[in-house]
Amino acid sequence: MARFARLKVLNKMIETGMVPVFYNADIEVAKKVAAAVFAGGCPLLEFTNRGDHAWEVFTELERYCNEELPAMILGVGSAVDPGTASLYINCGANFVVGPILNPDVARACNRRKIPYSPGCGSASEISQAEELGCEIVKVFPGGEVGGPKFVQAVKGPCPWVSIMPTGGVESTEASLKAWFGAGVACVGMGSNLVTKELLKAGDWAGITAKVKDTLDLIRQIRGGM
Repeated sequence: MARFARLKVLNKMIETGMVPVFYNADIEVAKKVAAAVFAGGCPLLEFTNRGDHAWEVFTELERYCNEELPAMILGVGSAVDPGTASLYINCGANFVVGPILNPDVARACNRRKIPYSPGCGSASEISQAEELGCEIVKVFPGGEVGGPKFVQAVKGPCPWVSIMPTGGVESTEASLKAWFGAGVACVGMGSNLVTKELLKAGDWAGITAKVKDTLDLIRQIRGGM
C-alpha cells in the first residue's frame, strides 16, 4: 500500500520539478542510488519495470526507503498493463508511470488513488489521459515527439495541462530552460542524470552532486520566470 497520499505525491512532483528515473537489477546498487538521490535533495524516484524479477527488487527497495529514507516517494515506471501496475501498487508504489496510455491502468490506479502519468505523444492522447483522471501527463519520448515546442503548442489551447517530459531532457541550463520555459510542470530524467559512468564508478557522491546541481538549476530557472 502506498505510504503517501495522491495529492501529496502530485504536489511534490510539481514542487520539486524533477523525477529521477532509474533501474538496476542489483538491490544494493538500487539502495545506494536512492540514498544518493535523496541526499541531493530529491524526494522522488521512479524505478522502472525493465528486467526480470524487477518487482522483487522494487519491493526490497521500498522496504529500504520505508526504514532508512522515510520521506522518499518511490514509484514505478514502464508499466504498460493493469496487472503490472496493480502488482507494484501492492508492493508499495506511490505513483505509476508508463511509456504509453492504457485506460485500464488509469482505472486500476484511480481505484487505489495512485497518481498515473501515462506516456502521450499527441494532444488527443493528452486529452484522453486527463479524461481518465491523470493530473500530470508524461510526454514520451520528449525529444522525438517535438521537444519544448510541442509542449508550448499544446499549452496554447490547453493551458491547464500539466506535462512531465521524459526523454530528451538534459541536466544543462539550456535544456532545462527550454523545457520549463515551454511550461512543463516537472521533468523526468534518466541516464542523463544517473549516468552509466557514475554507476560504473560507484560514484554515489557524484550522483548526489549532479542531483543537487540540477535541482539548483531548476529553482534558478523557475525563479527567473
